[in-house]
Amino acid sequence: MDTPDRPSTMTDAKTLGQAFDALLQPEKFRDYGPNGLQVEGDRQVRLLVSGVTASRALIEAAIEVQADAIVVHHGLFWRGQDGRVMGWMRERLRLLLAHGIHLFAYHLPLDAHPELGNNAQLARVLGLQADGRFGDQDLGFVGTGTQAWARPEALAEHVAAVLGRPVTCVGGSDRPVRRVAWCTGGAQGYFESAIAQGVDAFITGEISEPQAHLARETGVAFLACGHHATERYGAPALAAHVAQALGIEHRFIEIDNPA
Repeated sequence: MDTPDRPSTMTDAKTLGQAFDALLQPEKFRDYGPNGLQVEGDRQVRLLVSGVTASRALIEAAIEVQADAIVVHHGLFWRGQDGRVMGWMRERLRLLLAHGIHLFAYHLPLDAHPELGNNAQLARVLGLQADGRFGDQDLGFVGTGTQAWARPEALAEHVAAVLGRPVTCVGGSDRPVRRVAWCTGGAQGYFESAIAQGVDAFITGEISEPQAHLARETGVAFLACGHHATERYGAPALAAHVAQALGIEHRFIEIDNPA
């Protein structure tokens, strides 16, 4: 966990949600679930916790540090899921409601933000500079690296070292990697759109069976770097920005996930 400063000011959930919405503009996106406040708590917000997914482990860690609100990339509710409150869903909701904690979630709007979003923040940590967008709702980024990679394997080694986890690298060629496309999380379906951008490599979180063949046949390297690992950076960047603006405390809590 990050060690925060401890400002004494507070805000309310409405003001916090308005600050998130003003930055991310969720109304502009077609998404898989509701963006914004997903679970309403009953307290003023002094401490805001950020994390990747609204798992029970994150909620329990937030309770332990006496958080008042949580903001995540992966919330509780998704289109097409079973609407019954049972089992794991019941337990997550029980913990949030019992402790009066507000839960905010932003999915595609957090991927897309040009400075605070998952793709922008992944570029920052990997040393990539975006000069264009591609794919559905312009979620994918394309650009160049601040350094050159002689082969796709060298790029994969760099990404693995920065993210601290193994990277699956498929396909590519012996040519240097000059242009790169990236889209965090489960964006393997964007690979064909990335290829159309004339890139040498595509970075995302997951790989499915068809992408391995496309990578080998097109000469564009596919790097699967972990869904969680590629999306660790947007929520804390967003939360830190908003917390500073509102004068409240922020902590990022990392819940390890090998996926």
